[in-house]
Amino acid sequence: MDEVLYDAFIRTALEEDLGSGDHSTLACIDPALSGKARLLIKEDGVIAGIGLAERIFRFLEPSILLEAILHDGDRVHAGESAFIISAHIQTILKAERLVLNCMQRMSGIATLTRTYTEKLQGFHTRLLDTRKTTPNFRGAEKEAVRIAGGLNHRMGLYDMIMLKDNHIDWGGGIERVLDKTRRYLDSRGLSLKIEVEARNLEEVNRIVATGKADRILLDNFSVGEVALALKCIPPEMESEASGNINLDNIQQYASTGVDYISAGAIIHHAVSLDLSLKAEPDPR
Repeated sequence: MDEVLYDAFIRTALEEDLGSGDHSTLACIDPALSGKARLLIKEDGVIAGIGLAERIFRFLEPSILLEAILHDGDRVHAGESAFIISAHIQTILKAERLVLNCMQRMSGIATLTRTYTEKLQGFHTRLLDTRKTTPNFRGAEKEAVRIAGGLNHRMGLYDMIMLKDNHIDWGGGIERVLDKTRRYLDSRGLSLKIEVEARNLEEVNRIVATGKADRILLDNFSVGEVALALKCIPPEMESEASGNINLDNIQQYASTGVDYISAGAIIHHAVSLDLSLKAEPDPR
Protein backbone atom coordinates (compact mmCIF):
# COMPACT_ATOMS: atom_id res chain seq x y z
CA MET A 1 0.00 0.00 0.00
CA ASP A 2 1.59 3.30 -1.05
CA GLU A 3 1.51 6.48 1.01
CA VAL A 4 -1.54 7.92 -0.74
CA LEU A 5 -3.55 4.73 -0.16
CA TYR A 6 -2.41 4.51 3.47
CA ASP A 7 -3.50 8.09 4.14
CA ALA A 8 -6.85 7.49 2.41
CA PHE A 9 -7.39 4.39 4.54
CA ILE A 10 -6.44 6.20 7.76
CA ARG A 11 -8.71 9.14 6.94
CA THR A 12 -11.79 7.03 6.20
CA ALA A 13 -11.14 4.69 9.15
CA LEU A 14 -10.89 7.64 11.54
CA GLU A 15 -14.01 9.22 10.04
CA GLU A 16 -15.89 5.97 10.64
CA ASP A 17 -14.79 5.86 14.29
CA LEU A 18 -14.90 9.55 15.22
CA GLY A 19 -18.09 10.60 13.46
CA SER A 20 -19.15 13.94 14.96
CA GLY A 21 -16.36 13.73 17.54
CA ASP A 22 -14.82 11.66 20.33
CA HIS A 23 -17.24 13.02 22.89
CA SER A 24 -15.89 10.81 25.70
CA THR A 25 -12.51 12.49 25.32
CA LEU A 26 -13.80 15.95 24.48
CA ALA A 27 -15.93 15.91 27.64
CA CYS A 28 -13.13 15.38 30.13
CA ILE A 29 -9.65 15.86 28.59
CA ASP A 30 -8.12 19.32 28.26
CA PRO A 31 -6.96 19.70 24.61
CA ALA A 32 -3.72 21.32 25.80
CA LEU A 33 -2.65 18.31 27.88
CA SER A 34 0.10 16.02 26.58
CA GLY A 35 0.96 12.54 27.79
CA LYS A 36 2.53 9.19 27.02
CA ALA A 37 1.15 5.71 26.40
CA ARG A 38 2.80 2.33 26.11
CA LEU A 39 1.85 -0.40 23.63
CA LEU A 40 1.78 -3.62 25.67
CA ILE A 41 2.14 -7.16 24.29
CA LYS A 42 -0.32 -9.52 25.96
CA GLU A 43 0.54 -12.79 24.21
CA ASP A 44 3.48 -14.34 22.38
CA GLY A 45 3.80 -13.88 18.65
CA VAL A 46 5.36 -11.71 15.94
CA ILE A 47 4.75 -7.97 16.07
CA ALA A 48 3.72 -6.03 12.95
CA GLY A 49 2.24 -2.64 12.24
CA ILE A 50 4.44 -0.35 14.32
CA GLY A 51 5.16 1.71 11.21
CA LEU A 52 1.45 2.01 10.44
CA ALA A 53 0.71 2.94 14.06
CA GLU A 54 3.17 5.82 13.88
CA ARG A 55 1.57 6.96 10.62
CA ILE A 56 -1.89 6.96 12.23
CA PHE A 57 -0.75 9.03 15.20
CA ARG A 58 1.15 11.41 12.93
CA PHE A 59 -1.90 11.80 10.67
CA LEU A 60 -3.69 13.40 13.63
CA GLU A 61 -0.68 15.23 15.06
CA PRO A 62 2.47 15.58 12.92
CA SER A 63 4.71 16.44 15.90
CA ILE A 64 4.14 13.20 17.88
CA LEU A 65 7.15 11.27 19.16
CA LEU A 66 7.13 7.48 18.92
CA GLU A 67 9.93 5.67 20.76
CA ALA A 68 10.21 2.21 19.23
CA ILE A 69 11.29 -0.47 21.70
CA LEU A 70 10.61 -3.36 19.32
CA HIS A 71 10.56 -3.47 15.53
CA ASP A 72 8.20 -4.96 12.97
CA GLY A 73 9.03 -8.64 12.52
CA ASP A 74 10.39 -9.16 16.05
CA ARG A 75 9.25 -12.24 17.92
CA VAL A 76 7.58 -10.95 21.09
CA HIS A 77 6.41 -12.27 24.44
CA ALA A 78 3.60 -11.34 26.79
CA GLY A 79 4.59 -8.49 29.10
CA GLU A 80 6.92 -6.75 26.66
CA SER A 81 6.37 -3.22 25.31
CA ALA A 82 6.48 -2.37 21.60
CA PHE A 83 6.69 1.43 21.78
CA ILE A 84 5.95 4.54 23.81
CA ILE A 85 3.94 7.30 22.14
CA SER A 86 4.20 10.94 23.28
CA ALA A 87 1.48 13.29 22.01
CA HIS A 88 -1.52 15.32 23.07
CA ILE A 89 -3.73 13.02 25.11
CA GLN A 90 -6.70 13.72 22.86
CA THR A 91 -4.64 12.49 19.89
CA ILE A 92 -3.69 9.27 21.65
CA LEU A 93 -7.27 8.53 22.64
CA LYS A 94 -8.65 9.29 19.17
CA ALA A 95 -6.11 7.00 17.50
CA GLU A 96 -6.07 4.23 20.12
CA ARG A 97 -8.69 1.87 18.67
CA LEU A 98 -7.58 2.21 15.05
CA VAL A 99 -3.95 1.60 16.03
CA LEU A 100 -4.88 -1.48 18.05
CA ASN A 101 -7.22 -2.89 15.41
CA CYS A 102 -4.55 -2.57 12.71
CA MET A 103 -1.66 -3.84 14.80
CA GLN A 104 -3.57 -6.76 16.29
CA ARG A 105 -4.67 -7.90 12.83
CA MET A 106 -1.25 -7.42 11.24
CA SER A 107 0.53 -9.12 14.14
CA GLY A 108 -1.81 -12.10 13.94
CA ILE A 109 -1.03 -12.47 10.23
CA ALA A 110 2.70 -12.06 10.84
CA THR A 111 2.61 -14.67 13.61
CA LEU A 112 0.89 -17.27 11.42
CA THR A 113 3.04 -16.43 8.39
CA ARG A 114 6.22 -16.88 10.44
CA THR A 115 4.99 -20.33 11.51
CA TYR A 116 4.63 -21.27 7.83
CA THR A 117 7.94 -19.75 6.70
CA GLU A 118 9.82 -21.53 9.47
CA LYS A 119 8.49 -24.81 8.09
CA LEU A 120 10.10 -23.93 4.74
CA GLN A 121 13.58 -23.23 6.09
CA GLY A 122 16.13 -25.28 4.17
CA PHE A 123 13.83 -25.75 1.17
CA HIS A 124 13.93 -24.00 -2.22
CA THR A 125 10.20 -23.26 -1.98
CA ARG A 126 8.96 -19.78 -1.00
CA LEU A 127 5.62 -18.88 0.60
CA LEU A 128 3.12 -16.66 -1.24
CA ASP A 129 -0.02 -14.95 -0.01
CA THR A 130 -3.21 -14.55 -2.09
CA ARG A 131 -5.94 -11.97 -2.78
CA LYS A 132 -8.09 -13.47 -0.01
CA THR A 133 -7.80 -10.30 2.03
CA THR A 134 -9.97 -7.77 3.87
CA PRO A 135 -11.30 -5.11 1.46
CA ASN A 136 -9.43 -1.80 1.77
CA PHE A 137 -6.93 -3.36 4.21
CA ARG A 138 -5.07 -5.54 1.69
CA GLY A 139 -1.92 -3.44 1.66
CA ALA A 140 -1.45 -3.71 5.42
CA GLU A 141 -2.25 -7.42 5.47
CA LYS A 142 0.22 -8.13 2.69
CA GLU A 143 2.82 -5.97 4.44
CA ALA A 144 2.40 -8.20 7.50
CA VAL A 145 3.14 -11.22 5.29
CA ARG A 146 6.35 -9.58 4.03
CA ILE A 147 7.37 -8.60 7.55
CA ALA A 148 7.19 -12.27 8.59
CA GLY A 149 9.20 -13.60 5.65
CA GLY A 150 6.50 -14.41 3.10
CA LEU A 151 6.18 -13.02 -0.41
CA ASN A 152 3.28 -11.14 -1.96
CA HIS A 153 1.71 -12.88 -4.95
CA ARG A 154 -0.04 -10.00 -6.69
CA MET A 155 -1.51 -6.89 -5.14
CA GLY A 156 -4.60 -6.93 -7.34
CA LEU A 157 -5.98 -7.77 -10.74
CA TYR A 158 -3.75 -5.16 -12.38
CA ASP A 159 -0.16 -6.29 -11.75
CA MET A 160 -0.12 -9.88 -13.04
CA ILE A 161 -2.13 -12.02 -15.42
CA MET A 162 -3.66 -15.04 -13.73
CA LEU A 163 -5.77 -17.27 -15.97
CA LYS A 164 -7.85 -19.53 -13.77
CA ASP A 165 -10.38 -22.25 -14.52
CA ASN A 166 -13.21 -19.81 -15.26
CA HIS A 167 -11.07 -17.79 -17.68
CA ILE A 168 -10.13 -21.01 -19.47
CA ASP A 169 -13.66 -22.40 -19.58
CA TRP A 170 -15.30 -19.12 -20.66
CA GLY A 171 -12.42 -18.05 -22.92
CA GLY A 172 -12.37 -21.09 -25.18
CA GLY A 173 -9.68 -23.31 -23.68
CA ILE A 174 -6.03 -23.09 -22.63
CA GLU A 175 -4.46 -22.48 -26.01
CA ARG A 176 -6.98 -19.85 -27.06
CA VAL A 177 -6.89 -17.80 -23.84
CA LEU A 178 -3.09 -17.81 -23.79
CA ASP A 179 -2.91 -16.69 -27.41
CA LYS A 180 -5.47 -13.94 -26.81
CA THR A 181 -3.69 -12.84 -23.62
CA ARG A 182 -0.29 -12.56 -25.31
CA ARG A 183 -1.81 -10.52 -28.14
CA TYR A 184 -3.64 -8.33 -25.60
CA LEU A 185 -0.42 -7.57 -23.69
CA ASP A 186 1.58 -6.92 -26.87
CA SER A 187 -1.06 -4.56 -28.24
CA ARG A 188 -0.92 -2.47 -25.06
CA GLY A 189 2.82 -2.62 -24.45
CA LEU A 190 2.34 -4.40 -21.12
CA SER A 191 5.01 -6.69 -19.67
CA LEU A 192 2.92 -8.50 -17.06
CA LYS A 193 3.78 -12.07 -16.15
CA ILE A 194 1.26 -14.73 -17.13
CA GLU A 195 0.28 -17.48 -14.72
CA VAL A 196 -2.10 -20.26 -15.74
CA GLU A 197 -3.97 -22.66 -13.49
CA ALA A 198 -3.72 -26.36 -14.32
CA ARG A 199 -6.26 -28.82 -12.97
CA ASN A 200 -4.43 -31.98 -14.02
CA LEU A 201 -1.27 -33.26 -15.68
CA GLU A 202 -2.83 -33.14 -19.13
CA GLU A 203 -3.42 -29.40 -18.72
CA VAL A 204 0.15 -28.93 -17.47
CA ASN A 205 1.47 -30.41 -20.70
CA ARG A 206 -0.86 -28.28 -22.81
CA ILE A 207 0.25 -25.10 -21.04
CA VAL A 208 3.92 -25.99 -21.43
CA ALA A 209 3.42 -26.77 -25.12
CA THR A 210 2.15 -23.24 -25.84
CA GLY A 211 5.36 -21.67 -24.54
CA LYS A 212 3.29 -18.62 -23.58
CA ALA A 213 3.08 -18.92 -19.79
CA ASP A 214 5.57 -17.71 -17.19
CA ARG A 215 4.21 -19.77 -14.29
CA ILE A 216 1.92 -22.75 -13.84
CA LEU A 217 -0.38 -22.99 -10.83
CA LEU A 218 -0.83 -26.62 -9.77
CA ASP A 219 -4.23 -26.35 -8.13
CA ASN A 220 -5.29 -29.04 -5.66
CA PHE A 221 -2.56 -31.43 -6.83
CA SER A 222 -1.40 -34.13 -4.43
CA VAL A 223 2.27 -34.21 -3.46
CA GLY A 224 2.85 -37.04 -5.93
CA GLU A 225 1.07 -35.15 -8.71
CA VAL A 226 3.17 -32.04 -8.05
CA ALA A 227 6.33 -34.15 -8.35
CA LEU A 228 5.15 -35.57 -11.68
CA ALA A 229 4.12 -32.14 -12.98
CA LEU A 230 7.51 -30.65 -12.19
CA LYS A 231 9.14 -33.21 -14.51
CA CYS A 232 7.09 -31.70 -17.35
CA ILE A 233 7.73 -28.03 -16.53
CA PRO A 234 10.91 -26.56 -18.07
CA PRO A 235 13.39 -24.74 -15.80
CA GLU A 236 12.55 -21.32 -17.26
CA MET A 237 8.89 -21.69 -16.26
CA GLU A 238 7.97 -21.11 -12.60
CA SER A 239 5.80 -23.51 -10.62
CA GLU A 240 3.32 -22.86 -7.82
CA ALA A 241 1.28 -25.29 -5.73
CA SER A 242 -1.93 -24.32 -3.97
CA GLY A 243 -5.00 -25.86 -2.40
CA ASN A 244 -5.33 -27.95 0.78
CA ILE A 245 -1.74 -27.17 1.81
CA ASN A 246 -1.34 -26.64 5.55
CA LEU A 247 1.23 -26.76 8.33
CA ASP A 248 0.99 -30.55 8.48
CA ASN A 249 1.87 -31.19 4.84
CA ILE A 250 3.68 -28.06 3.62
CA GLN A 251 7.11 -29.67 3.99
CA GLN A 252 6.02 -32.63 1.87
CA TYR A 253 5.02 -30.24 -0.91
CA ALA A 254 8.25 -28.26 -0.50
CA SER A 255 10.27 -31.47 -0.83
CA THR A 256 9.10 -31.73 -4.46
CA GLY A 257 11.14 -28.62 -5.33
CA VAL A 258 8.13 -26.52 -6.36
CA ASP A 259 9.10 -22.84 -6.59
CA TYR A 260 6.18 -21.39 -4.64
CA ILE A 261 3.39 -22.46 -2.33
CA SER A 262 0.48 -20.04 -2.01
CA ALA A 263 -1.72 -20.13 1.07
CA GLY A 264 -4.71 -17.89 1.61
CA ALA A 265 -4.88 -19.20 5.16
CA ILE A 266 -1.95 -17.09 6.34
CA ILE A 267 -4.28 -14.09 6.08
CA HIS A 268 -7.86 -15.31 6.37
CA HIS A 269 -7.18 -17.89 9.11
CA ALA A 270 -4.96 -15.60 11.19
CA VAL A 271 -6.10 -14.80 14.74
CA SER A 272 -5.41 -11.29 16.01
CA LEU A 273 -2.65 -10.89 18.58
CA ASP A 274 -3.76 -9.42 21.91
CA LEU A 275 -2.31 -5.93 22.46
CA SER A 276 -3.29 -2.92 24.54
CA LEU A 277 -2.37 0.75 24.85
CA LYS A 278 -1.95 1.99 28.42
CA ALA A 279 -1.35 5.47 29.78
CA GLU A 280 2.06 6.07 31.25
CA PRO A 281 1.80 7.59 34.76
CA ASP A 282 2.95 11.19 35.04
CA PRO A 283 6.19 11.04 37.11
CA ARG A 284 5.15 14.25 38.85
